[in-house]
Amino acid sequence: MKNSVLSLIFVLLFQSCQYFEKNVPAKETLVKEELNKINWDQVDEFPSATQCDSIVDKEERKNCFFNFLTQTIQQKLAIDSIKKLYPKTDSLSLKITVLPDSKLVFESQDTLNATKIDSLMQLHFNDFPTVEPAIKRGIKVKSQFILPVVLKNK
Repeated sequence: MKNSVLSLIFVLLFQSCQYFEKNVPAKETLVKEELNKINWDQVDEFPSATQCDSIVDKEERKNCFFNFLTQTIQQKLAIDSIKKLYPKTDSLSLKITVLPDSKLVFESQDTLNATKIDSLMQLHFNDFPTVEPAIKRGIKVKSQFILPVVLKNK
């Protein structure tokens, strides 16, 4: 009787181990699932300037950053020769790229003499204040946006 009880317990122990086994999905499957969850068109945190770092609300921080960029660019272009070269131009559309290493690239989106305007901007924006790049899932990433900049005040 003792042997049959022990053998029954022994069989139950080995059979119950199967209940603890789980099918672990393949590494590639898990990576694909996680990549599909990520929205690649949005960042977790927008780029930021030093004066905007203390703002907690995401939307206010974003607005602060774009206001900072607009004001800084307008100040730099106010003394620039773009106004003299193109007196009829009242605004520019700038494509701004913030690289993960905090470097900024400015490109004119206007077709009229874009290369000349781009070279003037690169020349005058050498000392542009430091901008922290956007963050996606804890990693600094490249971000791009188009910013309209007013050259003339009416």
